[in-house]
Order: sequence, then C-alpha cells, then structure tokens
Amino acid sequence: MPKQTTTLRSALLSCSALLLGFGILMLGDGLQGTLLAIRADLEGFSTTVTGLIMSTFYIGFLLGSILTPKLTRQVGHIRVFAALSALASSAILLHALFIDVSVWIALRLLSGFCFAGLYIVAESWLNDRATNATRGKLLSLYMIVTYVGVGGGQLLLNLASPNEFSLFILTSVLISVAVVPLLLSAGAPPKHQESVNISLLAVYRLSPLGIVSMFSVGLVTAAFFALGPIYGQRIGLDVEYISYFMTAAVVGTVILQAPIGALSDRFDRRVILTITTLLTALAAVLCIFASQVSTTMLLLAVALFGGLALPLYSVCIAYTNDHLNPNQMIAASGALVLTSGLGAVVGPILIASVMDHFGEQGMFWAIAILHASTGLFACYRMAVSRAVPLDKQGPNRTTAVHPSGSAIESIQLFNHDEAIDESTKG
Repeated sequence: MPKQTTTLRSALLSCSALLLGFGILMLGDGLQGTLLAIRADLEGFSTTVTGLIMSTFYIGFLLGSILTPKLTRQVGHIRVFAALSALASSAILLHALFIDVSVWIALRLLSGFCFAGLYIVAESWLNDRATNATRGKLLSLYMIVTYVGVGGGQLLLNLASPNEFSLFILTSVLISVAVVPLLLSAGAPPKHQESVNISLLAVYRLSPLGIVSMFSVGLVTAAFFALGPIYGQRIGLDVEYISYFMTAAVVGTVILQAPIGALSDRFDRRVILTITTLLTALAAVLCIFASQVSTTMLLLAVALFGGLALPLYSVCIAYTNDHLNPNQMIAASGALVLTSGLGAVVGPILIASVMDHFGEQGMFWAIAILHASTGLFACYRMAVSRAVPLDKQGPNRTTAVHPSGSAIESIQLFNHDEAIDESTKG
C-alpha cells in the first residue's frame, strides 16, 4: 500500500504542471461557450442561428480529432499545442471584432479544431505519464479538473458585461496562459504507439447500446452547454444567475461522477446506464417545473440533471470497452469520439429548432424525450442480449475521457473492411 501511494504521488507530481495548465484552459473554454451564446442572443441572432453557430464548434472538433494526430507525428506535441493555443486565443478575440453570423461560424469551426488538438495533446501526455496502477486515478482527477475548470469559467461571466470587450480578452488570456505550465514541464513528450484499427461500424456491431447511448449523450451535452445560457436568459435570469445555472450542472457532475462510475464497476453496466438515463429524463422534466417555482429550485434541479447526464459519457465508454480486446481500445475510442461528435453537431441545431417552435421549455422537454428513448432502447438491448460477466468489468475499464472526446493516437474510423476478432463478440 505505501508503494502504491508513493507511485501515485510521483505520478501526480509529474502531471501537476499539465493538470494546472489544463485547468486554466478549461476556465477559458467554459467562459467562451457561455459568453458567445449570451452575446449572440443580445445581438439578436435567432435561437436556431445560435444553435448553428455553436454546433459548428463540434464540426471543427471532429476535424481536429482526425487531423491533429497526424500533425503531432510530423512536428511534435509541444509545437502543436503552442500553435493551436495561439490560434484559439486569437479566434475568441475576433468574435468581438466581427459581429457577423458567417464570421462566427468560421471562427467556431476554427476554435473546435484547436480545442480538439489541445485535448489530444494533453490527454496523450497524461496517459504517457500514467502507469496501469495510476491511470484510473489520474484520469479521474483529470475529469474533476475539467469540470471544475468549466464550472469556474461560468462564474467568470460576473466580472464584466457580455456586451463589452473585457470578457473576450480574459478568455484569450486564459487560453494563452494555459500553455505555459505544459511548455515548462519536465520530461520528454509522449511517444507514438501503434494499435489495432477498428471501424465505427465494427464497434456498433459489438456494442449497439454503447454507440446509441454515446450519440445521445453527445447530443444532449452539446445542446445544454450551447443553449443553456439562452434558456436562462429567456426565462428571465440575469447574467449572474445564468452563470450559477450553468455552474450548478457542473457541480452536480463533480458530486455524482465518482458514485455512478463506482456503481457501474460493481453491477451490470447496462442496468446502471439504463437507470441513469431514465433518471436524467425525469430530472429534465423536473427542471421545467422547478423553473416555475423558484430560482433556487431550478438550480437544485439542474444540478441533479447535470450530475446524472454528464457522467453517462464515462459509463458509455466503459460499457463499450467491456466488449473489446485491450489492443482495440485506443482505436475504438476514436469511433466513440466520432459518435459523440456527430451527436454534438446535431444537438444544438435540433434543440434550438425545438425552442424556436415550442418556446424555451422545449429544450428540457426535448432532452427528456431523447433520454427516455435511449432508456427504452437500453431495455430492449437487455432483453435481446446477454450481459457482460461481472468478472470482465473492473475499475481498469472505466477509463475517463474528456466529455468532448479525443482521439489520442492516429486512427482509421472508416476502415469497414477491418476484420473483427471473433473472440470480441458476445
């Protein structure tokens, strides 16, 4: 036990600069998403147009997830991280200079591309510093740093008016400063490692529920973070309480992330996924009624919603990995990233259209219907397929990955001719 503690302490020390830098980066990421949504509404953009602008970020994210590993192999982790950080820092400033829909779409595409690359470099670096004995704990800490950073970014909205230039400058500064700890950290950058390729279609055949659930989670998560600030503004919240509203969802996630992950390790993951998904649908409905009672009740309800909805990402990854061989997991993570990313592209546009037609409460009604439908599909899968034996589930398979997703190494997502090892089917 002392040896394990020493190993973990050493791993934490070696990753402390990386985690610090990534936490600062997440402050900027959390601030910019909510800031842009509020500013778009103040500029008179329709909800549908705002949803289109915000969803473009995830198109860029998909491109970044595919292209960044290739760039990293050509010029190295440090240069890629520095270059993408400079571009992302510049992009947020240009939003304030050019208030135009087409320009914002192009800039959000660029931002998505940059942040995908930043996540990839950070996560691959973290994995390189971790060992089998410390990887789960380090990645769990990474998730906590992510959520705390995103939540803290929401609170930074209170420092100035979204109509002013100040918050755009602050976001740019945070993204720029985030590079410093990583560039000054000791040790060599991670090395490229080969893995077995596996296509998206192949992963779906192995785990239909994992892919469908991941699409749903990506859709709902992106829609909430893109349109949540607009929802808050439409129901009469001021900027201060909009920041509290968005932060509450992150706080709920920090509280429930570990318990839900632990339950998924101890019991049939399909059962945990199904129950959590259905409870998320109920929590979304609760948010609708809570908003009509008081702001305090709404904050409590959205904390419950976030605490149930966001941890589903890790459960989906863990459940899908239960059906894979270890040498398939890195490549399969790319398929999961693609699935989540496609949902993230569709989500803001779809939910924004619902809000335009049915009002602001349409956001939570649509989310509730989507999660309820996913829960019903999960029930169907449990009825027609066998569970993975509990002895094949374990903490080592609940690998935490950033909710926006990333492809750590070069992967081939559409190689449908890839033969599937029969031993992985079940």
